[in-house]
Amino acid sequence: MSRLRALFARYANHHFRLTYPGCPLPGGAGYLDLVHETATRIVLEGWADADSVIARNGGDRVATAPSLTRHDVSRELGLRADVGFRLEIARNEDQTTLEILRSGQTHSLDVPPPHARWYRRTMRCLLWQFLRDLLHAAPHLPRALLWNDLTARARVKSCLRLNPLPQDRAQLETRLFDCQGLPQGPTATPVTIILPVYNAFDLLPEALDRIAQHTDLPWHLVIVNDASTDARIAPFLAAWAEWHGPRVTLLENASNLGFVGAANQGLSVAVARQDHVILLNSDAMVPTGWASRLIRPILRHADIASVTPMSNDATIMTAPVICERHDLAKGTGDRIDAVARQFNPEALLSVVPTGVGFCMAMNGVYLRHVATLDPAFGRGYGEEVDWCQRVRHLGGRHLALPSLFVEHRGAGSFGSATKDKLIRRNNQIIAARYPEYDGEVRQFIAEDPMITARLALGIAEAAATCLRAVPIYVAHSLGGGAEAYLQSRLQGDLLSSGGAIVLRLGGATRWRVELHTETGLVAGGTDSFDFVERLLAPIARRRLIYSCAVGDPDPFALPDKLLRLVRDGTPDRLEVLMHDFFALSPSYTLLDSNHVYRGPVREGERDRAHTILRPNGELVDLAAWRAAWKRLLLAAHDIVVFSTDSQCQLLAVYPWLEHQIKLRPHKVSQPTERLSLSVGQPQVIGVLGNIGIQKGADVVSRLSWRLKNNGVFGLVVMGTIDPAYELSAETPVTGPYKPQDIANLAKQHGITHWLIPSIWPETFSYTTHEALLTGLPVLAFDIGAQGEAVAKAANGIAVPFDPSADLVDSILNTLQTSELRSAA
Repeated sequence: MSRLRALFARYANHHFRLTYPGCPLPGGAGYLDLVHETATRIVLEGWADADSVIARNGGDRVATAPSLTRHDVSRELGLRADVGFRLEIARNEDQTTLEILRSGQTHSLDVPPPHARWYRRTMRCLLWQFLRDLLHAAPHLPRALLWNDLTARARVKSCLRLNPLPQDRAQLETRLFDCQGLPQGPTATPVTIILPVYNAFDLLPEALDRIAQHTDLPWHLVIVNDASTDARIAPFLAAWAEWHGPRVTLLENASNLGFVGAANQGLSVAVARQDHVILLNSDAMVPTGWASRLIRPILRHADIASVTPMSNDATIMTAPVICERHDLAKGTGDRIDAVARQFNPEALLSVVPTGVGFCMAMNGVYLRHVATLDPAFGRGYGEEVDWCQRVRHLGGRHLALPSLFVEHRGAGSFGSATKDKLIRRNNQIIAARYPEYDGEVRQFIAEDPMITARLALGIAEAAATCLRAVPIYVAHSLGGGAEAYLQSRLQGDLLSSGGAIVLRLGGATRWRVELHTETGLVAGGTDSFDFVERLLAPIARRRLIYSCAVGDPDPFALPDKLLRLVRDGTPDRLEVLMHDFFALSPSYTLLDSNHVYRGPVREGERDRAHTILRPNGELVDLAAWRAAWKRLLLAAHDIVVFSTDSQCQLLAVYPWLEHQIKLRPHKVSQPTERLSLSVGQPQVIGVLGNIGIQKGADVVSRLSWRLKNNGVFGLVVMGTIDPAYELSAETPVTGPYKPQDIANLAKQHGITHWLIPSIWPETFSYTTHEALLTGLPVLAFDIGAQGEAVAKAANGIAVPFDPSADLVDSILNTLQTSELRSAA
């Protein structure tokens, strides 16, 4: 029960979230709208008509000049729009205070605490969530507890959502590419296309040529020249209409009616023809075979009133990142649509709150009931929302169509500044008429049933636009140093390649496919590797980077799966980063079954930790394991290690890799503040990091009890510790931290020494380097990268590591004899 209580304490510490309202700022300077609390952070949001806003919490201090956009405040009070602020500060026992500097005067506000009942309610909710997640973890508990299987423990951690990275449960729809046995789309259904035109001549010839060449249904085009001021437009349209004869109706307006008025002129023609209608912007570039795909759902489902394709600029139909428009390089839209054409046309058909009028099929049956757009929307934007809402009351549904991608050049008629004004004005009309609409849109965005299509189309776009090989990383879900390095590489990839893909292991599904782009992240999970391969199929040139697989349920099968992604006869490249020792043993930390490191794992080792039981019940010995991972190393173009010790570990098993291995230690940024010791200061050991079995949890637990009431050294865990290991009541645990918190937390707890208790030969150890950069003495065992780091640093103290000795005695003896301690 004590372990269960400790596990719940860690669970609650990780998942605790509490949001409560703030209060007015003093001096009429603004308003603290919301306070968000986690176990370790406080986030303050609001607005201030001030020069700066400062949050203080003991020694911690965060300042900002209000710069976030708050249109609601600017409209209501006539202030500039950028008056919003968001401050994030480390949480501690001290009172959080806001200081507002305004016109040379400083005003202070003690942030009000939440009501006690909110805490109780939050903890009750967390308890029920904990029991639910513990039930999900039940299949992995036997291996985690009986075998002490670190992979199973990682799966338990994932089920409890204790991973530091977000673990969304969005499931990818694997039927997306399954088109077998489906009937063909319509081939003879006539459609009327309405194309209002106002200027934007540079786009017009291509837009019209695409309609003529790519429309695969019998079509009639109604062009409405809405009094374009560009003198080239009228003669061009007249010539184009004459060339295409009776298939085109050209209407010329003497005065500008705006998009809505022009569209209504076209709709009057279309309704008379009794066709289904496609409303099309003059900056929409339709691809091959677009019309039959767009009309198909209307013909197959009688209650479908409108259908809208995916695009690079179509609000909730935007791909890859919902509502994040972006421009496409020439030809990219067609290459994306070539992938969309391979989709199952019945898969992922999603009911949406509204269609989007840049390219929207409209059911002729419903048009006969609601034949016009509302002129109240003037020059345009929002009129299709109003039409869709009116039709919904007649029983009509609106669909998003993943299997068609239409490039939208965007704002070709109005210009972006005018577009923003129109959107703001017309959104107010929509909100007044349909008060539930905004909530429906927010819910759709939150649930996003088209995530699979967005991901597939985004990967197609990355394949089309990346000038180099597309980076594809294989990574774990546990955070830490490997994740910090991955994030830095992803930032570089966004600059050099425009995007990257991460295949993340150890989450709720076997594979979490992440697409990182300049407009944001889109991701979803699947247990099907075949589907992962299908998603990646458009990428002709790949750079596969293995980073870490800790937490994967079947790491024995992983090398061969990854080799399927690096295709023979292609320019694909494979890079292996040594963030774990899976290449050497199923025990990726090289610990034996007693959680002891006994040096490099030699051939023929029979310890249980160096075998693995696969999910199918197969027991794999060390020789078979290494044969599988050897195949991956043989295919690698680069093998990167981050410490000399890792290089030696690798060469002890694969000496033939000597000329293939590259030593590239990670870079660790210097903190803003170095710490110093005061004469006579009480001695306090700070254990830095998230301490699990391999990180020395047993050592820390025994050290905690040895130091209880010892009168010489105190002990603080600055981070977390595995709840299976109990600490004395005198050893506080601060909870998760960020690197920028280290100095303030160290001062708060009076840290005089750091201890890195890790008992495995780490491949780099960011934590050791972060501790060294504070300037305080740092102790670590003389193994692995942590031993290398302290041996090279002036403030490093190497602790002898003897697996047969009492490691706690080794730490205490080193502390007592250290010259650095005497100097302190």
